[in-house]
Amino acid sequence: MGDRASPQPTMSDATVRATTHPVTTFLIRHVASHLDPRLFRATNGRLTTFGAPVMPMVTLSTRGARTGKRRLIHLACLEHEGDRLVVASAMGQKRHPGWSYNLEAHPEIEVQAPGERYRARAERLTDGEKAEVWPAVHAAIPQMAVYETRTERNIRMYRLRRVE
Repeated sequence: MGDRASPQPTMSDATVRATTHPVTTFLIRHVASHLDPRLFRATNGRLTTFGAPVMPMVTLSTRGARTGKRRLIHLACLEHEGDRLVVASAMGQKRHPGWSYNLEAHPEIEVQAPGERYRARAERLTDGEKAEVWPAVHAAIPQMAVYETRTERNIRMYRLRRVE
């Protein structure tokens, strides 16, 4: 695995500070998280509530761990060795995000990426696998450094592997 993660766009420090500010975090968690999955899917990955995505993004269609109901979640991702990786940071909340429990219970999902929609299987990375790609995560999603300071939990990471 090592250094084979594809290069990602970089963000300015001001953008990272703005997107991790408590007010912005609140808006993302309580407003954008409800609108973005539908808007991103409707525009085939071209738009979010904040405009055109500035980093690689996906919307996952999962099934609820307890209810079995369809759930949509919009996430930043990292392209790596032909797969996409997503991080269950929950912006540094104390608990793992609900969608990570959904992936654990029902790993067969649908992925909407810019210009394509496909079926995939989510696989949680081991701590060793995560350690190999963590520097690439920090480069692609610089907010992660802030999220890590907000929580003591081991942040989960998932590989989204295409299935036919």
